[in-house]
Amino acid sequence: MAAPTPTTNTTNPTNPTNPSIPSYKSAFLQTCLTSSVLRFGDFTLKSGRRSPYFFNAGLFHRASLLRSISTAYALSIIAYLDQVSFNGQPPLQIDVLFGPAYKGIPLATATVDKLAELDPLRFRDVSYSFNRKEVKSHGEGGSIVGADIKGKRILIIDDVITAGTAVREAIDIIRKQEGILAGVVVALDRMEKTPATEGQTDDGPRGSAIGEIRKEFGVPVLSILTLDDLIGGLKEMGSEADVKRMEDYRGKYLASD
Repeated sequence: MAAPTPTTNTTNPTNPTNPSIPSYKSAFLQTCLTSSVLRFGDFTLKSGRRSPYFFNAGLFHRASLLRSISTAYALSIIAYLDQVSFNGQPPLQIDVLFGPAYKGIPLATATVDKLAELDPLRFRDVSYSFNRKEVKSHGEGGSIVGADIKGKRILIIDDVITAGTAVREAIDIIRKQEGILAGVVVALDRMEKTPATEGQTDDGPRGSAIGEIRKEFGVPVLSILTLDDLIGGLKEMGSEADVKRMEDYRGKYLASD
């Protein structure tokens, strides 16, 4: 997501203070609040919508913050794997974490390391990979850095999916390299419908960009936090006014999927 224009200022136990979300989500939300990664006010988004909150994953540049988000990504992946295994569904198989340039690069590398730290037996052989913006013509050459993704099961890792353009570009890269798309994981699912196109109004029901990716490519799209998680967590941590504005925003733009 483009920067907004502000117009005003291995198990996952339940969080005892907010039983609606696991403790790792609550801890990550707290980090987002204290580091101003998650801010409240009146923000004009790229879509033109005015949002009462903005999530800026580009601020996870300090070591302690990078450790926080990589831990949250890793625990989200593990929680999903444990859940589908428990339900008897085929578990998600991952060979490579793919971080689309540029924001996805540190996310992929840090999360691979954290996965191996949390569960070395399961994740010690998982690799990372990312794309170059420009194909390198010398040295090893090519457009991919890190693991060769041909024939590998790839999990894309990114901060958010807004319109879905960036993740579709990543999927196209993976397919051209003959990789196998296994899924996508993001930091935040805003749970909002896609912007209106010509002939539509913003009041009509529509699905989300994440929902479109799930349907179009038939893969899971995981998230550390959802808008519901933010609202639930803020009822314990934030102000009533912030919660009310976010609930109103959700009511207006909630996706139908």
